[in-house]
Amino acid sequence: MNSPVNRIFPLGFPWETQDPFLFCVYHLDHYPKGNSAMEPAVSLEGRNLGNDFTIKDGWRMYHGHTIPGFPYHPHRGFETVTIVNKGFCDHSDSLGAAGRFGQGDVQWMTAGRGVQHSEMFPLLNTDKDNPLELFQIWINLPKADKFVEPHFKMLWHEDIPLVKIKNTTVKIIAGNFKGTPALEPAPNSWAANSDHEVAIWNIHMDENEKFILPPASAGLKRTLYYYEGDEVTIGEHIIKPEHGVELTSEAEITLENGSTKSHFLLLQGKPINEPVAKYGPFVMNTQLEIQQAMEEYRLTQFGGWPWPHADNVHPREKGRFAKYPDGEVVER
Repeated sequence: MNSPVNRIFPLGFPWETQDPFLFCVYHLDHYPKGNSAMEPAVSLEGRNLGNDFTIKDGWRMYHGHTIPGFPYHPHRGFETVTIVNKGFCDHSDSLGAAGRFGQGDVQWMTAGRGVQHSEMFPLLNTDKDNPLELFQIWINLPKADKFVEPHFKMLWHEDIPLVKIKNTTVKIIAGNFKGTPALEPAPNSWAANSDHEVAIWNIHMDENEKFILPPASAGLKRTLYYYEGDEVTIGEHIIKPEHGVELTSEAEITLENGSTKSHFLLLQGKPINEPVAKYGPFVMNTQLEIQQAMEEYRLTQFGGWPWPHADNVHPREKGRFAKYPDGEVVER
């Protein structure tokens, strides 16, 4: 019998992905207490502010200068799915939309023809540390949908389906797990067509548990990312954390966990199988389209920036909320 494991590879920063996924990054930062301005209440001396990607004292500022995160930047031609398991993310964009989400919430944003957004990590706790655990996943759009209107929606954690099998929990962010469907993705997403069998699952296993990953259709790309734990066995392979596993999509896969809890992210989908041209935050099909995107952004700024700061954050007393481009506000 052929092994269901096609390849095992170490996880870098970002993680390696397969079509239809373009990018996946895992942020785990043990931020300290915040001050009244939601900044780290410690010295930032010795950090390369503006480009701080080296873990120092357990955390990074990324492109932030005072608050950690990613000040405004453009996207075109793909989607971002941002899963915030711990901590909070403040979103602002060129459509006038905004939000604060975290504690398990997910934001699904279709950049389409072009949008600017900022993603900042306000340190809301002044009396204790502010840990952040966040995944950002980029899903490609096919040529036919590269120029759809930008769209964003929130998947609030209270609404995201969880399936528990013995002592394993599967959080279904996209796709269908054993008959339990995820919430609807963005309308123009590759994931919106169930025939594409796109799945994004966050799997938590207790120690010494077994879990069966059900088979899907042949020809899908299926990758399991092992990011926390001690070891897990798949067939004859013993997998250590900080490794990804490319799996045969039509095979039933049994995971046998070791002596500590293990956490995984699964990404699966039918490949788009189109040429990919990438330059930073632009993903098109040809280099000419990349040049056109850069020129259009230079001329239009994809609608400009309606917020007072490039690293915009919301008032610290705000709870979890979403403000949509049409003005609708949802508070959680």
